[in-house]
Amino acid sequence: MSEISNLDQNLSIKKIDKDTINVQISNNEMLMSIVGQFDQNLKDLAKLTSTNIFFRGNSITCKGKRQNTEAFSEAIKFLINKYFLTKIIEKEDILLAVKKNIEQKESNVKSFQQLIKTPRKSVIARSEKQSDYIKALKENDIVMSLGPAGTGKSFLAVSVGVTMLMEKKIERVILSRPAVEAGEKLGFLPGDMKEKVDPYLRPLYDALYELFGADKIDKKIESGEIEIAPLAFMRGRTLKNCFAILDEAQNATETQIKMFLTRIGENSKLVVNGDPSQIDLINKSQSGLIRSKNILKHLKEIKVIEFDHNDVVRHPLVSKIIRAYQNKSADD
Repeated sequence: MSEISNLDQNLSIKKIDKDTINVQISNNEMLMSIVGQFDQNLKDLAKLTSTNIFFRGNSITCKGKRQNTEAFSEAIKFLINKYFLTKIIEKEDILLAVKKNIEQKESNVKSFQQLIKTPRKSVIARSEKQSDYIKALKENDIVMSLGPAGTGKSFLAVSVGVTMLMEKKIERVILSRPAVEAGEKLGFLPGDMKEKVDPYLRPLYDALYELFGADKIDKKIESGEIEIAPLAFMRGRTLKNCFAILDEAQNATETQIKMFLTRIGENSKLVVNGDPSQIDLINKSQSGLIRSKNILKHLKEIKVIEFDHNDVVRHPLVSKIIRAYQNKSADD
């Protein structure tokens, strides 16, 4: 037997023969996180790598073609790194661990260069673009991100913004969206304006609650440290000492995006996120997202990040759905 690697005193990966690899994990908590409830993570790894995996005690044995057992070995290293950073292994980490080795054929360590620690969970970059995006959010005054659903545009921006608030680097976080209906009319909804627009801002609430907890976030909203408002409410304001996110910007006109960006004040960061393929405006040509990107991309102070289906971190079907629609558009 020849030892392939020993990343840490808790981990040993050994090559038994050309088709068999054995993994020994002495840290029981780490082991159970990687194995998963009812061994589900191992079952998913076996399916994704086309191998047979056997688990007993602290030992995991993987059998299959050489390239597939190597993919399993790299996936284990990826998951160990993830566990060390966040103390948790999530379902999407299993797919990502294999995807990065098989599809990209490159080191997985790059993804861990950007880490955001929030009270309820630690968030890591799950692709090189996400890593670039997090870095841009931390270092640039204005960031524009374009790309399909599921690439983490809003979630990561909320993570960075509220973390800066908790660390008292800023005084407020402002989350905004154009009040544009996806087929429904605001006037038919019950309640005042806040109650009418809250459903359209729900994804931002969901991200806040997942990362920081409902009680803490509700208190921040009550105190005004976190403000969630339609884009129209930004007109005439100067945003100082804040982190402001304009989400769903594909539904904003060029004039509205210009209005939002020119609100920037001292010690503030502005983020514009949108998916050009999901415009809900009646006249889709009025969308100002791509035009604004093209107008501003030459300014060195503004960082533009463009995601594609390879950066989707939701269910693997999301990426396939996006590609299917893109292919249909190309054929039409």
